[in-house]
Amino acid sequence: MKALEKEPVSRPSSTTFQFEALLGALPHPLLVVGENLQLEYANSAAEDFFQMSLAVLCRHKLDEVVAFGSPVISLAEQVQRTGSTVNEYGVELSSFRFDSPKLVDLYAGPVPDSPGRALIMLQQRSIAQMIERQLSHRGAARSVSALAAILAHEIKNPLSGIRGAAQLLESDMNEADRTLTQLICNESDRILKLVDRVEIFGDERPLDREPVNIHDVLDHVKQLAQNGFAKNIKIVENYDPSLPPVPGDRDKLVQVFLNLIKNAAEAIGADRTDGQITLSTAYRPGVRLSVPGSRAKVALPLVISVEDNGSGIPADLRPHLFDPFVTTKQSGSGLGLALVAKIINDHGGIIECDSRPNSTIFRALMPAAEPGAAQPTQEQE
Repeated sequence: MKALEKEPVSRPSSTTFQFEALLGALPHPLLVVGENLQLEYANSAAEDFFQMSLAVLCRHKLDEVVAFGSPVISLAEQVQRTGSTVNEYGVELSSFRFDSPKLVDLYAGPVPDSPGRALIMLQQRSIAQMIERQLSHRGAARSVSALAAILAHEIKNPLSGIRGAAQLLESDMNEADRTLTQLICNESDRILKLVDRVEIFGDERPLDREPVNIHDVLDHVKQLAQNGFAKNIKIVENYDPSLPPVPGDRDKLVQVFLNLIKNAAEAIGADRTDGQITLSTAYRPGVRLSVPGSRAKVALPLVISVEDNGSGIPADLRPHLFDPFVTTKQSGSGLGLALVAKIINDHGGIIECDSRPNSTIFRALMPAAEPGAAQPTQEQE
């Protein structure tokens, strides 16, 4: 039997445009690298990733955009030399446009019908890092919980005795010695307050959950901020009005976002006239968190963000930002963000931070209330 002859397929003139539109719609950065590592194409995600436009990127070679000796360079050269597909995972990618290295997975392969060209896709591991840090935050909170129980017994009780003895001595001392006893009392009170704050981590009671309108929480916190510590700072709202409620404890959520907005205001400073805090909410299905010890996965579609245009967080502190006793403030205790992480974790969510000069974003990913859950009444709100 004579084999059927295939007729040549006539491609429409808009094929190139369609492929570029398809590549541009992909959420991961894509690069096409030609001879001598010349960049020939980048999608919109790559423009955002490298903070450079397509025209600027295509005026550079790959080794001019990423740091000298970067694994992505040898990856591209290997693909061009062998024509095979190569993957590398957990690569730290540095660039003169980045404030700090970015952890990515690299996928590279040849471009069909274009010898000498390599297509490289970069996938940031931010979601994986969030899950890993989520577990770290829980472990840190448990450590502080155990520490809180010890502090309550081994420090608070004898400290109260020391303070009481200082007060008794004060009545029989002259004015100069009274200053010392008052110093003992003041420092004892300061230590007791710190121990009280640490004791909060020891509260392992389950949350009394109910559907909470997160916009009501943010509006309440915004009102508190504008009447106090953020009265000279512009607060912008960027809300998704169709956002479903969050299953949780309203008072604890107020505590979380009040803390985040207070930190944002302090990062901006009281002297700036252009300070701005942006409160955002969005619904983004697709983020699911595996529950330890179970095959079940919990969806975290609600994204609540607090962004400021302050000076940013030092790169060496970012990986440990939610650990207890880590702080950028001279007089801070380093428990505020650790408590924020604990409360968000208690609600089944994740807290993450992205920071660079003039832009710091704290992003909470939260579960949504079940469709059949009772809605909060106006009196409850």
